Amino acid sequence: MTWLTRVRADLATGLGLLTRLPVSWLARGSTGVDLARSAWTWPLAGLAIGALGGTVLTVLAEAGIGRLPAAGWAVAAQILLTGGLHEDGLADMADGFGGGRDAARKLAIMRDSRVGSYGVMALGLALLIRATAAADLPHPVAAMAVAGGLGRAAMAGLVAVLPPARQDGMAATMTRIPPPVLVASLLTPVIAARLTLTQFQTGSVCLAACAAAILMGRMARRQVGGQTGDILGATALIIECSVLSVLTAA
Repeated sequence: MTWLTRVRADLATGLGLLTRLPVSWLARGSTGVDLARSAWTWPLAGLAIGALGGTVLTVLAEAGIGRLPAAGWAVAAQILLTGGLHEDGLADMADGFGGGRDAARKLAIMRDSRVGSYGVMALGLALLIRATAAADLPHPVAAMAVAGGLGRAAMAGLVAVLPPARQDGMAATMTRIPPPVLVASLLTPVIAARLTLTQFQTGSVCLAACAAAILMGRMARRQVGGQTGDILGATALIIECSVLSVLTAA
């Protein structure tokens, strides 16, 4: 498999995982799917998803729509592009961590497709924070893109440091992320932040993202002993909320 075929296969895997885009054609000529190797594409997908939301917000605001409803439509556009993947993960994680007495029960609740009260509250608060923070941003395209990129990079970070919490599921199928892939994944949104934000803002958002990722990682290890796909998605969303909130002050 040539390097170009491998890049196309990674893009098809990463974008196919994190978005609803029809990207299977990119994988033509490749041999199989490698989730771990595709981790370098995750922050690229996050940057694009965030930029879409920021663009929708900017266009609607320029058309005279209030910034808060425009931000609501921006978040809706992002959810449409991702299929609500991370929102579903956050709701499942909140239900499991809040309702289970032990790790096995927590994991069972997280796998249940029904959403409970903890999940509804967590999802509602996350949507509220994202929309209100985005509405307050002076440059939403750059800010939302960086937030999306940092959130998806943190997913790769958690995969690298936490074992799978269960023996089946998406997280358990991933082998160890190659060090060059992990470095590329972590550096991509940092470089994007430095190119689009001030130095102070870049430091602030990176610090906020690191703090949120560490807290999520420790909570996941304590609650269920490792990471799952739901925990990875929830982490991406929590970091988005954290970064956007910090940028309203920075």
